[in-house]
Amino acid sequence: MISILIVFPKMEDAKSIRNLLVRHGYDVAAVCTLGSQVLNELDVINSGIVVSGYKYQDMYYQELYDALPPDVDMLLLASARVCEECNKENLVCVSMPLKVHELINTLEMMCMSQARKKKKRREKPRPKTEEERRTIREAKEILMLRNHMTEEEAHRYIQKCSMDSGTSIVETAQMVIYMNKI
Repeated sequence: MISILIVFPKMEDAKSIRNLLVRHGYDVAAVCTLGSQVLNELDVINSGIVVSGYKYQDMYYQELYDALPPDVDMLLLASARVCEECNKENLVCVSMPLKVHELINTLEMMCMSQARKKKKRREKPRPKTEEERRTIREAKEILMLRNHMTEEEAHRYIQKCSMDSGTSIVETAQMVIYMNKI
């Protein structure tokens, strides 16, 4: 579930937004009145959405936005004039007066975007270790020697076998080495 933090200068406004979101099935991690409180909460959370007013006692939304980690998006609830000026990445604006369906639809869109980003980060291939690179290189050398392949052909062969068998390229390279020893 996506972590949602709410920050408004007046606690009553923040709690009203929280109650609205909770009624629509969202889990609100924290309700704050200061930008610094949000930053403290983000030390623990690392990703999510900050639903924000324009100005707090200790800073403006712009300062908070600049201090947010890259995996945190901001939903700014502000006047139409302020919303026109907002054109930053990971910053979405809903103009006041607030319409419940606009807020909920916008938040849903942002949650789906966060989920896609999270999935993309998880699927990102990790870099190979030196040992794994050595194993792949050794398997390619075996194929080049035994089957008279170029390095590129040997690499493509290992890749194709890996994809066909549903194993990682390193496991496939290990199989080539093992089969050569038999």
